Amino acid sequence: MSSEYAKQLGAKLRAIRTQQGLSLHGVEEKSQGRWKAVVVGSYERGDRAVTVQRLAELADFYGVPVQELLPGTPPGGAAEPPPKLVLDLERLAHVPAEKAGPLQRYAATIQSQRGDYNGKVLSIRQDDLRTLAVIYDQSPSVLTEQLISWGVLDADARRAVAHEEV
Repeated sequence: MSSEYAKQLGAKLRAIRTQQGLSLHGVEEKSQGRWKAVVVGSYERGDRAVTVQRLAELADFYGVPVQELLPGTPPGGAAEPPPKLVLDLERLAHVPAEKAGPLQRYAATIQSQRGDYNGKVLSIRQDDLRTLAVIYDQSPSVLTEQLISWGVLDADARRAVAHEEV
């Protein structure tokens, strides 16, 4: 496995773990010691090669298809995709309802449709952000700034919106 591929694979592993709100030690605890923090960390850094069997087991542990863990190699070395838009639902719950009411209802609807009730984060599409911008009577970039100021969206979301507006 090439060093660059191992680092890309590791980045995918780290992204899935953090998406699930787990620390390296959290993985070890949740797996009851099956996955050692030091081993998972070395996979994530690309310092240690992971076998296909172990990768399949790790995918099963995270509850994702193996292909979600494999680095994509777009033809012609295309630029990396824009970051995902991930709403922090825990922070959203602390934003006053008069400001966040429409977003809270929209997020609840998406959760209901997906059957996704983890209550921590919710990934939304660019189309969702555009719809929310119409609801809030703002441009997607202005709404993004508003959501960042509330702490509901990560500042990386600016790149996703900038990518769309190009």
